[in-house]
Amino acid sequence: MKEAPQKKRDFLSLGDLFESEHRALFDRSHELKNRHRQGKLDRTLEGRTLALIFEKPSTRTRLSFEAAIGQLGGHAIALGSSDSQLSRGETLADTARVTSRYADAIMLRTFGDDRLEEFARAATVPVINGLSDGGHPVQLLADLFTIEERLKSIPGKRVAFIGDGASNMSRSWIEATRLFHFELCIGAPKGYQPATADLASSRVIVTDDPAKAVKGADVIATDVWTSMGQEAASQKRRADLQEFCVDAALLKQAKKECIVLHCLPAHRGEEISAEVIDGPQSAVFDEAENRMHVQKALLEQLILHQLRS
Repeated sequence: MKEAPQKKRDFLSLGDLFESEHRALFDRSHELKNRHRQGKLDRTLEGRTLALIFEKPSTRTRLSFEAAIGQLGGHAIALGSSDSQLSRGETLADTARVTSRYADAIMLRTFGDDRLEEFARAATVPVINGLSDGGHPVQLLADLFTIEERLKSIPGKRVAFIGDGASNMSRSWIEATRLFHFELCIGAPKGYQPATADLASSRVIVTDDPAKAVKGADVIATDVWTSMGQEAASQKRRADLQEFCVDAALLKQAKKECIVLHCLPAHRGEEISAEVIDGPQSAVFDEAENRMHVQKALLEQLILHQLRS
């Protein structure tokens, strides 16, 4: 008798994995990164296909996912917004159904979370959120993995997020506090602070004083001030956020061993200074590499059904 097919699991937000599954994912990420450094090859996803659908531009997300499945023996197919029939009116549901027939998993980088959720409902293979207006969970996996790698553990650490506290990155940091048991202080001017609803059941402090936000911080994280789709307001956003640059003076307010994270791309001299991003406390480029390693482990979990239902 054939076994019943296992129900597919999506990764649309950090909360789609149990704490124990995050732990297993990080353990496997450490193993995969060490094996990669030693020149050892893994073929756990040989013959598997990952479809990458982009409605927003990408550098690290595309490169890291293509490299991740390629290094595990699989293959990626990338479609930009102008390359697919979505640009000519095909429905999300039809695209999801058809792509599911070709791929073992799909990564979607899109705008509204309603689009992401509609796509995932129609897909019959795992769907991964490669960035949406509501969050960037694969980036947070890399950020948290980097904290563990550099500082040995995550629980009990103090993270300061500086800049636009209502951004998708800030939302994912807030969600992460509920699963990884660290403290988060968001330094953002009024008008750029998270909605009260986003703060429910989280360990988050919000302040409009960046020095207060980073005081005693183990980690400082930041992001661009103008996200994709906000370009028309870029001049106003720069003016409103100009006091929230992560520079050497602000970094001195944190712990001596504090590390700095930025999901990239960076606008040097705006949200972060060149001195800091290129300095000894920067973990930014390790963080970028770690996208690939944690996504290897995530793809294994989702495609090989290594998650508990």
